[in-house]
Amino acid sequence: MSAVRIGLIGAGAIGRAHLVGAAAAPGVDIVGIADPSPAAHDLAHEFSIPWFPDHQALLDRQDIGGAIVATPNALHVPIAMDLIARGKAVLIEKPIADSIEEGLTLARAADDANVPLLVGHHRRHNPIVRQARRLVKEGKLGRLVSASVLATFLKHDAYFNEAWRRSKAAGPVLINLIHEIDVLRFVCGEIESIQALTSNAVRGFDVEDTAVVLLRLKGGTLATITLSDTAAAPWSWDLTSAENPAFPTSSAESHFLCGTDASIALPTLRMWRYPGERGWHHAMESETVPVARANPYIEQMRHFAAVIRGDETPLIDGFDATKTLQATLAVRESAESGVCVTLTDRVSPQSSDRSTPNALGFSGGSS
Repeated sequence: MSAVRIGLIGAGAIGRAHLVGAAAAPGVDIVGIADPSPAAHDLAHEFSIPWFPDHQALLDRQDIGGAIVATPNALHVPIAMDLIARGKAVLIEKPIADSIEEGLTLARAADDANVPLLVGHHRRHNPIVRQARRLVKEGKLGRLVSASVLATFLKHDAYFNEAWRRSKAAGPVLINLIHEIDVLRFVCGEIESIQALTSNAVRGFDVEDTAVVLLRLKGGTLATITLSDTAAAPWSWDLTSAENPAFPTSSAESHFLCGTDASIALPTLRMWRYPGERGWHHAMESETVPVARANPYIEQMRHFAAVIRGDETPLIDGFDATKTLQATLAVRESAESGVCVTLTDRVSPQSSDRSTPNALGFSGGSS
C-alpha cells in the first residue's frame, strides 16, 4: 500500500505536533509545508520537507490527497473551502470556525462536494476516551447520572505577552473548554442546555480566567465543568493523561463519570462498584479497566489517511464539530446573559432548513 500524500498548512506548535504524528503513522507522507513565516521555512528544512509560501502554491506544485489546516482560526474556513474546491480531503484544527454560521457553511460545502472533512478534536482518538465511551454505551456503569470535569491549570505570565491572548478572541473557554465539551458529547451524549458563570477577577483581562458550567444532557444526565487557567492545580487532562510530552504528568484524575451500577475516573480508568450488597453502608471495590495506550495525534493521522483512501469515515465531521462549537459558544452566551441556554437542533446535515441560523443558533430560557 502506497503512502497517502498530505500537505500541512500552518506550521506553528500544533503544526509541529501533526508532523511528529505523521512521522510515526503508517501510510502517511507529509510532502509539503505551506506557511509564509521564516520559522516555518526552518521547520520544513528540519523535517526535509518542501516549503511553500502559501497553500495555493502547495496545491499547484504538489500532488496531494488531502491537507491539514493548522492556521490561526480566522483562516480555517477560507483555506478549507479552497481545498474542497479542488477535491482535497481536509483535516482542520479545532475549532472548525469562529462562528456557527461559518462552521455550517464549511460542513455543507464538504457534504455537497462529497469531499471528506475531518476536524481535529484529537482526544476522540485517545484509547482512554474511546474505552470510556464504550463503557457508557454498553451500560457498564448502569444509567449515567452525572459527570464532573476539572480543567484547572496555571498558564505562565509570559503566555499573555501576546495581546490577542488577553482579548475575548482567546481565553480558556474557546481554547481549552472546547476539548471538555467535545469529550462530554463523545462519551456521555448530546447536550441539551447550558448555564455558566465566568470570572476575570484574578488577571483582570477582558477575557475570562475562570468558568463554572452546568450542563443537562439529553436523557437526563447532569454534568459540571470547572475551568481555570489561573489555578495552581494538577486536575486537568493535559496534566494527567500524558498525552502531550510538553506537559509534566501527575497521578491525579480529572474526569469522573457516575452511574447507578458503577463509576469511573479518567484518565486512569479506575472503576468503582459494589461487589455485593449495594448502598453507602457497604464497602466498594475498585479495578483499573485495561486499555492499550496510544498517541492520539498518531492515531488521528492514521485515521485521516484511511479517510482519504475511503477505508473509514471521519470520526468527527463538520456538522459534528459545529455542534461542539455551538455548545462552547453557549457557555459565554449564558455567562453574559445570566440565563440558561437551550441548544437548538439546527446543526445537522439532515435538517430541512439549510439557511444560516440566526445569531448563535441558540434559544434562551430560564429553566
